[in-house]
Amino acid sequence: MSESRPPLPPFTAETAAQKARMAEDAWNSRDPARVALAYTIDSRWRNRAEFLQGRDAIQTFLTRKWDRERDYRLIKEVWAFRDNRIAVRFAYEWHDDSGSWFRSYGNENWEFDEHGLMRLRIASINDLPIREADRKYHWPLGRRPDDHPSLTELGL
Repeated sequence: MSESRPPLPPFTAETAAQKARMAEDAWNSRDPARVALAYTIDSRWRNRAEFLQGRDAIQTFLTRKWDRERDYRLIKEVWAFRDNRIAVRFAYEWHDDSGSWFRSYGNENWEFDEHGLMRLRIASINDLPIREADRKYHWPLGRRPDDHPSLTELGL
C-alpha cells in the first residue's frame, strides 16, 4: 500500500498554497521525524551545498539543522506551480548558540510523486545577520498564527 499525502498533483493555486502551508507548519514543528514523512523514501535534496538522498538522511540533516538554528520560525509563500511541481520562496529567523540572530532567505523547487510525497527538493538559501530588535517573527514556537502577516505583507 502506497503512502498518500494530499493534496495530490496536479496542483491548483489553492492546493499549491495548501501544500506550502502544510510544509511550513511541519517545519515550524521542528520535528525531524514528522517532517521526513512528507518525502518519498528515496527523496533527493540539494540544500545549499549539501546533497542528500532518503528519509533517514533527511531526518539526520534536520536534527542537525535545528540543533544549530535555535528558536526557528519560518514563513513560506508559493511563487509558481505547474502539474506536480511547486516553487516557493521563504524566510526564516533563528539564532545560534552565541545568541546571534539571522534571517535566512531562499527559494525551493519541489517535485511530487502521484501520492503527494515530495521526491525532489532543491533549496538555495542565504543568511543575513540581523539584530534581535530587527526580528519580524514573534509568535510562540510552533505553527505561525493565521493572522500573522505573510512574506509579502512583511515586505520580505
